[in-house]
Amino acid sequence: MTENQTPEQGFRSGFACFVGRPNAGKSTLTNALVGQKIAIASSKPQTTRHVVRGIITRPDGQLVLIDTPGLHKPRTLLGERLNDLVKDTWSEVDIVGICLPCDQRIGPGDTFIAKQIAELENKPKVIAIATKTDLVSKDRVLSHLVDIAKLGEELGIDWAAVVPCSAELGDQLDDVERVLLDLLPEGPAWYPEGEITDEPEETLIAELIREAALEGVRDELPHSIAVMIDEILPRADRPEDKPLLDVFATIVVERDSQKGIVIGHRGARLKDIGTQARHQINRLLGTPVHLSLHVKVLKEWQRDAKYLNRLGF
Repeated sequence: MTENQTPEQGFRSGFACFVGRPNAGKSTLTNALVGQKIAIASSKPQTTRHVVRGIITRPDGQLVLIDTPGLHKPRTLLGERLNDLVKDTWSEVDIVGICLPCDQRIGPGDTFIAKQIAELENKPKVIAIATKTDLVSKDRVLSHLVDIAKLGEELGIDWAAVVPCSAELGDQLDDVERVLLDLLPEGPAWYPEGEITDEPEETLIAELIREAALEGVRDELPHSIAVMIDEILPRADRPEDKPLLDVFATIVVERDSQKGIVIGHRGARLKDIGTQARHQINRLLGTPVHLSLHVKVLKEWQRDAKYLNRLGF
């Protein structure tokens, strides 16, 4: 069914967005529901920087998931732009799912985000998703659900649903999907069946490289890392049945000292980043790749509008 066709009786379609403070499990949940990695996840805050759309098509509906950066107190121009991106997205979706991880008490950050949602002029339907149930006991999950109900009462949010789940183990993911689809309005499929994201491959490849670079680096470094894809070329001398893609990419940091950290002793760290990212890119594209990485310093790029525009923010 295309966008211009009349939807079948009862077919539902629309857009949903997961929100929450950093590390609430938004990206992991998006990947688990879509069934493939389209949003990078990391233990570091502010990992997500792009709006990534994940598409779930079922016989009775199509759900388009929008994964946004975590709302945070901005310290740079990049931070301000990311927060603007989040709020713009909230006003355009049919459903907002607030992710509240079971392994942490509901705190001021959660209350702040929920209050922002409650005060939106064009109010979407709002559900609460109690994430990371695999990390706690059943009693703790029940206690968390009581706290979520209290949060709704305090802020005047009428939860359309409250769903506990573990994206890591796949527990109750079907419940999350069913709740989201049932809350969507009737409408046509916006994307062809089989399509799982509308993000360009270049963006996804850059994000996989950045994820690999984020692992194991010092706490102050993650926000300073960006990735530019310079070129993607099919290797000319390969037979058709054994293709190889050459991917040339640049890891951008803000200071010379950070460049040294990313490269590591005798290039060992950069080699590890390349190996880890290459395996992920192979899976994404279904084609073997040769990954060539370079590291470049763009001083204070997070605060420079020219650099931000160049890096796609």
